Amino acid sequence: MTALNVLGTALLACSFVPLTGFFRDGCCNTDDHDQGTHVVCARVTAEFLAYSRQRGNDLSTPRPEYRFVGLQAGDRWCLCALRWKEALAAGVAPPVHLEATHAKALEIVTLAQLHAHALPASATPA
Repeated sequence: MTALNVLGTALLACSFVPLTGFFRDGCCNTDDHDQGTHVVCARVTAEFLAYSRQRGNDLSTPRPEYRFVGLQAGDRWCLCALRWKEALAAGVAPPVHLEATHAKALEIVTLAQLHAHALPASATPA
């Protein structure tokens, strides 16, 4: 079965470089094992990366043992929906790719919140 995005259409890939997703398949797919709910495809910003580091999740430092290269501002990444929501409340939510954000995100944030931070539609993942 095809996963759906928050717009109700087929979920598009988020990023292959760096390779993202709970399953490291380039998409913000999820299942019951994904306790962090890594479903929001965002283009991370320097402000968000600093915020995430401050909150105890350093996304900038490479961790090769987890196949994680470390993020730089401008990279696309499947973020935990709760962390994106926290960043929204803190005023540092990064912009999102709606077409690549899994519908499960709507259990945590609203479509209106995502739309307010949406990037222009793009069918080509980074």
